[in-house]
Amino acid sequence: MTSFDTSPQLNVWRALLALAVVFVMLATTGWTALRHQRHPAPLQASLAAWEDGRVAGKRLPDPQSAPTRLARFFASLTDAQRLRLAERYPLAVGNMNGAPVELRYRANRIALAEAHETELSRVHDTRLTPEGQQQAARRMDRIEALMRPERHILAFNPAGAGRVAEVFGDLRHAERVSVVVPGVDTDLLTFQRSERRHSAPVGMAKSLYKAQRQADPATRTAVIAWADYTAPSGLGMDAATAMRAEDGADRLDAMVRGLPGLTPVSLFCHSYGSVVCGLAARDLPERVSDIAVAGSPGMRVEHASQLRTTARVWAMRDADDWIQDVPHLELGGLGHGADPVADGFGARVLSARDAKGHAGYFVPGTDSLRNFAGIGVGAYTAVSCAHRNDTCLAGLSGTTPTGRA
Repeated sequence: MTSFDTSPQLNVWRALLALAVVFVMLATTGWTALRHQRHPAPLQASLAAWEDGRVAGKRLPDPQSAPTRLARFFASLTDAQRLRLAERYPLAVGNMNGAPVELRYRANRIALAEAHETELSRVHDTRLTPEGQQQAARRMDRIEALMRPERHILAFNPAGAGRVAEVFGDLRHAERVSVVVPGVDTDLLTFQRSERRHSAPVGMAKSLYKAQRQADPATRTAVIAWADYTAPSGLGMDAATAMRAEDGADRLDAMVRGLPGLTPVSLFCHSYGSVVCGLAARDLPERVSDIAVAGSPGMRVEHASQLRTTARVWAMRDADDWIQDVPHLELGGLGHGADPVADGFGARVLSARDAKGHAGYFVPGTDSLRNFAGIGVGAYTAVSCAHRNDTCLAGLSGTTPTGRA
């Protein structure tokens, strides 16, 4: 583990290295922001139809209204009226923060079925290239998996590379909620993997949910695999800037504000996901009790205090994670700021012993997963620090089920 050195000479070398990395990215991957634009036509069409819709003779509220207002609107309806809206505008309701979670699950099952039919027709569309038909078949298989009755899809957008969020556990009755925020190359096809499953959002969330139940069986928890933002594709310009993270931060804030109840929420942010969490931090509601980052390229600040959050900030990195070789600086919009595990950053630095590489933080049997689980259930004094003096536990006392130490 490296420490943050602020010497002018080292900063100059970091700046030069950062520029060199950017030029290599441009030469090898091009301007990914231009090459991989997403156009969310299906969702936009559903939202447009919603805006022209009515229920009981009254116009429907603005779908971009605050989650609290939308929650009041849905609470004022009968069960039949709510179901009718989900059937008429499945993508709109399925992605609407403030709508009842069970209604969102139902709406997204309808939206998934419609998307499945679309991909099925594309599989047999002779106007597509064989590669295009194969891509449609892969998307259809992924959608079929998401349609299984036991799965609870909180958000779904089939446009572009696709966005998804899935819940593990009973979100409405949970005493503590955790959100896994993944990094680059996260989309509909990579949301779940058979191989290296703990490197994908579903595997991360399922592993964390199981570890939390083992850590504290008496605490009802729910974990959200949140891939509902357009993540950068590869290590190109998108990954070197905050453009994708800025939109992701707004979406993350809206999702958290739309969660039911007032129970504490913990964010577990991996790689570029920590950039998203860093930008979201200042606007997140106070129910967010903890922000934990792993394998972070930076959080767009030089010190944890600049996040302007009441949440505890935790950080970890395993010894062989390649992210440690990325320059931790921000220069002209490139790079993501200081190293969160550095001594001068101000985060509570956790042990990641036994984790391997950049994608091994949610693997069972690792200190990283045990520490995440302890944070998720509020058992703060059970976590293990990266340093023997236990400085990461300073000021904490016991288990805090209400979210504050």
